[in-house]
Amino acid sequence: MTTTSTARAATAGRLLNKVPEVTIWFWIIKILCTTVGESFADWINLTLGVGLGNTAWIFTGVLVVVLAVQLSLKRYSPFPYWLTVVVISITGTLYTDILTDQLGVPLWVSSAVFSVLLAAVFGIWWARERTLSIHSIDTRPREAFYWLTVLVTFALGTATGDWTLELTGWSPGVAVLLPLGLILAITALWRGGANPVLSFWLAYILTRPLGANIGDFLGSPTQAANPGEPVGLGLGTFATSIIFLGLILATVIYLAISRRDVVETYDATHVSRVFTSPQRERIGLIGFVALGVATAVILTVASLAPHQAAAAADDGASTGPVASLSPQQVTAHLPKEAVAKYIALAQTATKQDAAGDTSASHATVQKMRDAWDADANALQAADQTAWTFLDQQMDAILKTYAIDHPGVKAAAPAAQQAELATLLKDLGA
Repeated sequence: MTTTSTARAATAGRLLNKVPEVTIWFWIIKILCTTVGESFADWINLTLGVGLGNTAWIFTGVLVVVLAVQLSLKRYSPFPYWLTVVVISITGTLYTDILTDQLGVPLWVSSAVFSVLLAAVFGIWWARERTLSIHSIDTRPREAFYWLTVLVTFALGTATGDWTLELTGWSPGVAVLLPLGLILAITALWRGGANPVLSFWLAYILTRPLGANIGDFLGSPTQAANPGEPVGLGLGTFATSIIFLGLILATVIYLAISRRDVVETYDATHVSRVFTSPQRERIGLIGFVALGVATAVILTVASLAPHQAAAAADDGASTGPVASLSPQQVTAHLPKEAVAKYIALAQTATKQDAAGDTSASHATVQKMRDAWDADANALQAADQTAWTFLDQQMDAILKTYAIDHPGVKAAAPAAQQAELATLLKDLGA
């Protein structure tokens, strides 16, 4: 969708508009960036084993650099603008994941908090600037509000998207349909005269769960290792990231050459075909409320239907009875370097707990969780039975640390050490 054109001439003390014209190209790249945010963060965090906290610190630093470059420019430039969007998409995703996976904040709480935060940002932005239109991003304060809003929308989109999966148990392929349908409905209301600014920001938020579900569908394996785990096309997070980064680069190069998304160029060659009025905006607002009610009904019905909880899929825990194995049976076919790695991590966490350094112990177990997720395919290929046996114990450890178990409080250090001791015994340490 695009928004209604307004006069946007550069004046003294103002910059040329710092964001692109909202055309179909805008939405294509936005969804591509969102998909990269999901898949690339997972690849660095899980596949490379960098860890959630370290990955968040890395991309926070990258965000500071690219945002400084973007803010220093006097007009919109495709490469720095869309690089900033890609980095913010990754960073916003990571911040929500930290709240959920490390701090144990329930997704419904995260969704509510980010909704309130977004409303606060919009309120302050409006009180200061008297506009929320992205066609008026022509001063430094407005641009700062814009990027803060973008960051919060990515975090909110991550929380609400994950919460939807948790409620419904939908696979990524099925989950794509809800945000896609809502975006199409919002587009129809906008074309009918609904408020263009409200239409834009609602669609902008929904592109986050849409892109994330596309990324999960492309990257997830074709067959689930455990009941409830997502399935997809099996491209993997790295291949998905490379494909979409390539598509983003190709599109940005095209726009840089053609200048089809530069506001001043677009205004000179296009006439708005969408007209609005107070009456049409009121009708559009009623339509938005109806969409909200319909969405609530769909999610309620889906949550009441029998399904495998998404949380079980997320933490990778095996389900059902698991045969008891001796340490020799557990380690017989697993790679020796992998066994040694988990012994070392468990011993380190145990020592940190014993020394009273609970935050360091939590970080070590988080690192162990990330490594376990990254090694899952290789370990299952080596010995599916041993992996299933150890996975159940790994989940017991994570539960005592309130990692990947929203709503569960962390257990006492003694209980944490007991579960770590069981893992060490199972590994023959």
